[in-house]
Amino acid sequence: MERPATGEIMRKNVQTTEQKRDSAHLEKSEAVSGKAPAPGSEQASLARRLRAGEREAARELVDKYYERIYLFMRAVGHDQHTSEDLVQETFLRAWQHIGQLRSGKALNGWLFRIAGNVSRLYWRRHKDGDNVSPEVGEAPATERDGSQQAGEHEEFACLHGAVARLSWKLREAVVLHYLEQLTIAEAADAAGVRPGTMKSRLNRGLEALRREMGRK
Repeated sequence: MERPATGEIMRKNVQTTEQKRDSAHLEKSEAVSGKAPAPGSEQASLARRLRAGEREAARELVDKYYERIYLFMRAVGHDQHTSEDLVQETFLRAWQHIGQLRSGKALNGWLFRIAGNVSRLYWRRHKDGDNVSPEVGEAPATERDGSQQAGEHEEFACLHGAVARLSWKLREAVVLHYLEQLTIAEAADAAGVRPGTMKSRLNRGLEALRREMGRK
């Protein structure tokens, strides 16, 4: 499935916003910034070492995924402080349940499934999982004039609001696939559903976003 403009806008906006607002926080994790999860054999090796209980592998897991899990928590509606707490809880639970990791190929889905469960549990405790109000960030800096930048910022704000109003299942699907760039199979694994169900949720989520953005 091709990534539509809404997915690309959301991904770039969240990344740009977090880089600006949380620069001090991200500087502490400088080794993480811009680092994507290791592909292929490196990821499989990491999974084997994790299953063997290697502490250094646990540190590498945090280095490689901290920023992505943090952005996931922000994108599904948690504030900065809550997101930081939930990221820590995600990695703690991952280490506690490391025996459930099947292989390196399953690493993305496994970790984001834990993150999703942590987030859902938080919303259940606060009984407002479908009524999220994420902070609206700034549009990426450009050389356009003020009116164009203002229009772009308004579009970002509308998109964030529209994503926040999706049901949890649709919001999770959109964030996992279009922001975190998980494959359909990985996103389905993370959400604990079949790939066909994930595709259906993505279609419904994007259609809802298009309808709402079209009314703006």
